[in-house]
Amino acid sequence: MDSNVQGKLDESQLSPFWQFAIPMTRKIDRFTHYSGQLTMFLLVPLIFSSVAEVILRYFFKAPTAWAGDVTFMSNGSLFMLGSAFALLNGAHIRTDILWDKFSISKKGWIDLITYVVLFLPVMGLLTSISIDDVIKSFQINEKSNLGLWQPIIWPLRAVVPVAFALLFVQGVSELLKSLWAVSTGTELVRHEKIEI
Repeated sequence: MDSNVQGKLDESQLSPFWQFAIPMTRKIDRFTHYSGQLTMFLLVPLIFSSVAEVILRYFFKAPTAWAGDVTFMSNGSLFMLGSAFALLNGAHIRTDILWDKFSISKKGWIDLITYVVLFLPVMGLLTSISIDDVIKSFQINEKSNLGLWQPIIWPLRAVVPVAFALLFVQGVSELLKSLWAVSTGTELVRHEKIEI
């Protein structure tokens, strides 16, 4: 995972709050890491359906009825379910020109306020709203209208609240890391800079 500072802490010297919070961030981060690794297996149907469609369409003149739906669903699921993994690894967008000039404490304050005021309430609200969409989709047996195959769509819709819930849980970990940065002026976990 990351090069992290957590392993170098003497937890017996910490307040009871941090003796609880630091192991919790470790558990959440580990869970997010493994869920992200598991999510990567969605690349298999994504690649398979894309390659199958190209081969069948252009070499055998026999396009599929299912490849478009499988590609759409696996790509959407991969993107949504991978977002918490991206948050864990610091891969979401920041304005680095400004961000790099801030002290660790100031970064902690910005993140702390952002997680408390925006991120966690929005993720909680979106999780709640999207659960209703899954239930409605299941009740009406909603089908995809992307192609001829028309598979049921509620499993894809079910990915949405799961993804928002994963983001919410990882957001709690990031909130605690921000609180640590504010209170100590050091990073609890150091992320490598990801360039794309």
